[in-house]
Amino acid sequence: MKIALIGYGKMGHMIEQIALERGHEIVSIIDVNNPDDFDSPAFSSADVAIEFTNPTAAFGNYKRAFAHNVKVVSGSTGWMNDHKEEVERLCTEGGQTLFWASNFSIGVAIFSAVNRYLAKIMNGFPQYNVAMEEVHHVHKLDAPSGTAITLAEDIIDCIDRKDKWVKGFQHNADGTESGTNDVAPNELPIVSIRRDEVPGIHSISYDSDADKITITHDAHSRQGFALGAVLAAEYTKDHTGLLTTSDLFKF
Repeated sequence: MKIALIGYGKMGHMIEQIALERGHEIVSIIDVNNPDDFDSPAFSSADVAIEFTNPTAAFGNYKRAFAHNVKVVSGSTGWMNDHKEEVERLCTEGGQTLFWASNFSIGVAIFSAVNRYLAKIMNGFPQYNVAMEEVHHVHKLDAPSGTAITLAEDIIDCIDRKDKWVKGFQHNADGTESGTNDVAPNELPIVSIRRDEVPGIHSISYDSDADKITITHDAHSRQGFALGAVLAAEYTKDHTGLLTTSDLFKF
């Protein structure tokens, strides 16, 4: 199929490589230097655009793609607080298509399913207190990560004694520290650590006086994210509306 790339950083380059290996054609590459190419015939010819940029640019990129009725697969996080309702409206009333996920890794999809299953079990064992930690490279702008928020919301849906997540201890990219894990009983703290070039580590722990249970997903590279994004694009070509990994992976 014909794919447009929006954002041409490390993820964009890896997505390009995997898409070509899987027999697809890259018809347009849009980065900060050529935003006018959204209005080009090449971009309009794309079956799907794959977008990995940043929280401030993502929503505008969706709208520019939708203006040409190009479907979008996006892994950008941090935009939902301000624009979630409008994007939902564009994908329902407006007839547009967005496949959005906080993480496209197949391993993370499996990890998320395990997280939901474990949380359902732990709902019956209040002696275990749940907490979460995410570690990412120093270039990541948002904290907690979108993946951590998604995992936390799944836990909250399953565990009656928790009704919201909050920022816990934070180790920032500049070395400064803030926040605390000393939170109210109904709150789920998320620790965020920015360190070196870590692709992404997410750990969820259940701690009691007797023992501790921890599950962890540790990404070795961005390759798993890139492959998942291309698989999502292949799925999106033949589907419409607001899509996510639960549509692609039936766990």
